[in-house]
Amino acid sequence: MIGRDERADQRADQRADQMRALREEVGQLRQALISHALIDQAIGVVVTVGGLTTAQGWDALKHISQHTNIKLREVARCLVEWPARRRLPEVIRRALPAAVEHARARPGTVGQRSERENERESERESEREVGCGRPG
Repeated sequence: MIGRDERADQRADQRADQMRALREEVGQLRQALISHALIDQAIGVVVTVGGLTTAQGWDALKHISQHTNIKLREVARCLVEWPARRRLPEVIRRALPAAVEHARARPGTVGQRSERENERESERESEREVGCGRPG
């Protein structure tokens, strides 16, 4: 027969286990939020550089990660830091133009470009021709 003290100890152990599990879950959720924000920012960089829609930017980001064998959040971190550091790891720099082209060519990509987006792309093409430092 289990005594009152033993049951109290079991309940305390269960609560402690639950608290540990909840703390771990909170930590994982915090990390997921940080990663999500970082990935959203990286999509913005890819959209700006490549003149893509956000859906195409997401496709390009995934393409870079898959074809360089670098974790998505690490690719995202490098892309987000690129404007400030003015350098991008060589492997990502080489993969970016192919990923942009892949995303542009992919059938069924959600969202069509507006007339304004097409104008911006024309401006970007002109910038690329004069060697503004962007890949492409």
